[in-house]
Amino acid sequence: MELPLQISAHNVTLGGPGRALIRRCAAKLETFFDRITACRVIVDVPQRFPAGAPIVYNVRVDVTVPGDEIVVSRQGHPQLESAIQDAFDAVGRRLQDYVNLRHAVPEQPRHEAERGWVVRVFPMEGYGFITTPDSREIYFHRNSVLRGAFDALDVGTPVRFVEEDGDKGPQASTVVVSTRRLQHAKG
Repeated sequence: MELPLQISAHNVTLGGPGRALIRRCAAKLETFFDRITACRVIVDVPQRFPAGAPIVYNVRVDVTVPGDEIVVSRQGHPQLESAIQDAFDAVGRRLQDYVNLRHAVPEQPRHEAERGWVVRVFPMEGYGFITTPDSREIYFHRNSVLRGAFDALDVGTPVRFVEEDGDKGPQASTVVVSTRRLQHAKG
C-alpha cells in the first residue's frame, strides 16, 4: 500500500488482537492486487445491551485503488473477529471483481508523471496549487501528497504529479516532492 493502513474504533476499545487481525487481513488483500493505494478500517458498536456488552460489531473497510474505491460497510456480527473477517472477505471478492474487470478492458496508456512546483499552499485548508512549465495551474489536496509530505511543502517546492480531470478543472491525483530542480517558465 502506498499509504499506511488506518484503523479507527468508535464506541469500542480495539485491543491488540483485533488490530493484529485487521493488519493481517489488509496485508492479504495485496495478494489479490498489489497496487492498492490506501486502506481505512472503522470498527463501530452502534448499540449495547443494558449490561454494557456490544450487540454487534460493524466493520467498514474502504480500499482505494487506481481509479476507484471499494467500500464494504455494515457487516454486523456479534463476534469482533468474525465481523472483521466477514468484511475483509467481502472486500476481497470485490477487489477480485475489480481486477477481473481491469483485465477484461484493454489497458489504457498510463499517464506519465508531470513536473511542476508549488505556487500556493493553504495549510489550514489542506490544499494548494502547482504550476507547470507551460504555466498551467493544477489544484491538489492534502490527501494527494504522498508520504505525508503536505506539511513540508512551501512555495517553490519542486514536485512530480499525475494530472486528472476534477469537478472544477485539472487536479493532481498524486503528488510527490521531487529532488530535481526545475526551470521556471518565463511568462
